Amino acid sequence: MNLLKTLARTSSMTMLSRVLGLVRETLNSHLFGAGAAMDAFNVAFRLPNLLRRIFAEGAFSQAFVPILAQYKTQRGDDAARELIAHVAGLLTLVLALVTLLGVVGAPLIVLLSAQGFSSQPEKFALTVELTRWTFPYILLISLSSLAGSILNTWNRYSVPAFTPALLNIAFIGCALALAPHLDQPIFALAIGLLLGGVAQLLFQLPYLRQIRMLPLPRLNLRDPGVWQVLKQMGPAIFGVSVSQISILINTNFASHLPTGSLSWMAYADRLMELPTGVLGVALGTILLPSLAKLRSQGAEDDYSALLDWGLRLCWLLALPATVALAVIAEPLVSTLYQSGHFRLFDSQMTQRALLGYAVGLMGLIVIKVLAPAYYARQNMRTPVLIGIATLIVTQALNLLFVFGPLRLPGWEHAGLSLAISLGACFNAALLYVGLRRSGVYRPQPGWVGFAGRLLVAVTVMIVVLLLAQHGLGDWQTDRLVRVGKLALLVTLGAAAYFGALGLLGFRPADFRRRAA
Repeated sequence: MNLLKTLARTSSMTMLSRVLGLVRETLNSHLFGAGAAMDAFNVAFRLPNLLRRIFAEGAFSQAFVPILAQYKTQRGDDAARELIAHVAGLLTLVLALVTLLGVVGAPLIVLLSAQGFSSQPEKFALTVELTRWTFPYILLISLSSLAGSILNTWNRYSVPAFTPALLNIAFIGCALALAPHLDQPIFALAIGLLLGGVAQLLFQLPYLRQIRMLPLPRLNLRDPGVWQVLKQMGPAIFGVSVSQISILINTNFASHLPTGSLSWMAYADRLMELPTGVLGVALGTILLPSLAKLRSQGAEDDYSALLDWGLRLCWLLALPATVALAVIAEPLVSTLYQSGHFRLFDSQMTQRALLGYAVGLMGLIVIKVLAPAYYARQNMRTPVLIGIATLIVTQALNLLFVFGPLRLPGWEHAGLSLAISLGACFNAALLYVGLRRSGVYRPQPGWVGFAGRLLVAVTVMIVVLLLAQHGLGDWQTDRLVRVGKLALLVTLGAAAYFGALGLLGFRPADFRRRAA
């Protein structure tokens, strides 16, 4: 299996999902703007989404995929199928209880995560009701993530990569079809979330049946494989929880800021998710099972070389995305979001949040490559310790940027996004240092020349973007005109970057690599 082709397919599916996500946010900005209702939904959606990252895509996949790969490689499909049945049974039971607790305890959850809403009774009550609607999503998406982890281990990357697109389709469909007919239109998004969760789970089941990995869930706490997963999940949950706790604290900070702050950050975050998902998530998805297989085979040199391949792709593709987000923040935000209930002021505030996020894009994507190098070796302790240090650094920066001497009036929400970004860079740096010191990662020759050529190409792109942006004039024009101008701007920037790379000798064939 050619990993570059696999990455291209996975990235294209992820790209589809992220583009649909942008369409969804563009529609939301038009229909709901950045008011109290959208703030309430962002808090309600964030809570189950954070738990989803802890129990499903985060801790669970990090603990489960390496062990499942080990079972598949060393014990065969029958043993792997038995492990899946027992893990699925336990996961379903635990998540059903968590969902029930979330629905019953919604008022307390909202109070703890968005304390600033307590001074606004109507906003608080709406957030509680939306939380009760959205919390069952954790059960649906976690089971969907279990299915995706299995498919990824069997090298069926495209199906899980496409699955999130179904959620965005459900969001878009419900917003268009239901919102105009509801007394509180924002509930259309909660309904879309539930329908999308069901669709994501059901879509993957036939593919599990194709690979004969769709056993009925069974509860068996005597299975040593289940205990092995639980043993790895303990520190993994703690490690993932650290980053999610940081996000919850940021949400609480933002709830004390002017109405719209949570929405401005959410809209900016959606723009960040396009490069993060297309490259970072896609790379991490294919690296974890591949690294786990190399680890089980004892191929340490290949393990290091695969990491090097992933890091080079990160710098090749994420560096220009990071710079471009900062350079063309105004055209992006005004073109995608500014219409209907989303005014010029909202656009300007979202641009500020995006600038803060752009600082950490490289760090966020590099983490997606480096962290699997620890998880594939079943080393959960080191990322946990790094996560704790990152939490402390991020919250110290929050205090400085939002309440302390570095606070800028009108930029407090951007201070929160900047703190997240700097924390991500700090996290990535510590992960890298740990891999180098342990000898797990040994850089391949040629990095100095590689980095030098990238800097030249990025510089060319910056010059072209700045000149083109100036030449295209004012962005407060008709929206259709803005779309055309943005398309031209992005095309010119991409052509400048990849054209410069071509002249400097870069070829796609240089990044071909076979899987383990």
